[in-house]
Amino acid sequence: MKNIVLFGAPGAGKGTQAQLLEDKYDLEHISTGEVFRYNIKKDTELGKLAKSYINKTQLVPDDVTIKMLIKEVERFPDANGIIFDGFPRTVVQANALCEFLTKRNDTINAMIALEVPEDILIERILLRGKTSGRINDQSETKVRIRLKDYQDNTFILKDYYQKQYKYYGIDGVGTIEEISSRIQQVFDKL
Repeated sequence: MKNIVLFGAPGAGKGTQAQLLEDKYDLEHISTGEVFRYNIKKDTELGKLAKSYINKTQLVPDDVTIKMLIKEVERFPDANGIIFDGFPRTVVQANALCEFLTKRNDTINAMIALEVPEDILIERILLRGKTSGRINDQSETKVRIRLKDYQDNTFILKDYYQKQYKYYGIDGVGTIEEISSRIQQVFDKL
């Protein structure tokens, strides 16, 4: 079983690359954003709570995120592995995920990080905002707030996984195929 944290700032291309890995290696893909959007659309209690933070361009608190994601992981007891896209985002979340997987006699095998310069991230997100309808993708000011929040609160996970020798930085600039090839080279070594 291979469990991967696909890491990167908003707009790095995690969702696109996760889909390719999911298809190639027969893995499950759990996207925090999709789980949030599903719960918001279904108007669940956790969804309402998450929406209140998202609308303020804030990260959803750890306890809410952890509950949603653990519930999602439990849907796939027989998976060949899971790609975590957008989770964990804090050390608290990473520790909770580690504890949960340990109870299942499992672990995170690697964090694969898509490294993309900020100006390209902003361009990608604003372009995505024109077609996706995502409110937070349509304002450069909101995009910059999200990127700063990522840098201040999430980027520390790089150190967390480096200390475990599980961090793999990948150049996230290029065609989808070029980036996918770089990721697959790392993935095949795991």
